[in-house]
Amino acid sequence: MFTKPFAFALFLFVLFGGLAFLQPVQAQNATAILAKVDSVQNAFSDMTANEQMIITDASGSQKERTLRINQKGSELRMVRFLEPADVRGVGFLRVAADRLYLYLPAFRRVRRIASSAKNENFMGTDFTYEDMSQSVYADDYTARELSTQQGQYRLFLEPKPGADVNYHHLVILADTSNYVLRKVEFYDREEEKIKELTIDNIEKIDGYWMGKTMRMVSLDDNHETVLELSDIRFDQGLSDSDFTERMLKRPIR
Repeated sequence: MFTKPFAFALFLFVLFGGLAFLQPVQAQNATAILAKVDSVQNAFSDMTANEQMIITDASGSQKERTLRINQKGSELRMVRFLEPADVRGVGFLRVAADRLYLYLPAFRRVRRIASSAKNENFMGTDFTYEDMSQSVYADDYTARELSTQQGQYRLFLEPKPGADVNYHHLVILADTSNYVLRKVEFYDREEEKIKELTIDNIEKIDGYWMGKTMRMVSLDDNHETVLELSDIRFDQGLSDSDFTERMLKRPIR
C-alpha cells in the first residue's frame, strides 16, 4: 500500500513524465506532416500554368490580369504578366530564397529584390515577394503544434532561428487524406492575423494534386487577390537555363 505522499509523487511523475514523453512525439508528428505537405506541393519535376488574376480593393473596384508561371523543382520559379498592356512583360524570378529579381520593361532592367523589401506587395497584389518565393515551409519554419479538425491537419509554424522571414508565425491547414495545403494564416510581429490564403478547386492532374483557385485576403485593408490556374502542365522538361535574367527580359510573343 502506497503512502499518500508517495502516491501523490507517483501521480506527478506519471502526469508530467507522460507529458514530457507525449510532447516530442507530437512535435515529431507535426514535423513529418509538414514534410509531406511540402512534398505534395513540390512533387513534380516542373510545372507550367496560366493564371487569371483578379484584384479587388475595399471599394469593390477590380483589376484583371493574365500571367504565366513556370516552375522547376522547389527553387526555380518565374512569373510573367501577359495582359493588360500596361503590365505586359513585367516579371518575377526566384533562383533561390535569397535571390529574387523583378523585371520592369519600361526601365529595361532587372532589379534584385533586397531582403529588406521582401515584405512589400508584388505589383499591387496581396502577395508579398516573400509569399511569391515560398515553396518549402520546412526550410524556414518549425511545426510546433498538431491538431486535427474536420478532416484537416492544423499546424502552427514558428520561424527557425535566423530565418529570413517577416511573419511572427503561420498557421496552416492541410487535408488529412492527401496532405494538400488548404489554408495559410499569416500573423505579424504583434501576433495579429493580417492575411489569409485559401486554396480550393482541388484536382489531381497527371498524378499530382493541385489547388486551382487561390484567394489571398488582406484583413486590415479589405483587399483581395484571386488566382485561377488553367492549362496546367507537368514535367515538360524545363531546364535551369529557362530561369535566368536573360529569359526574364525576353520579349513575350
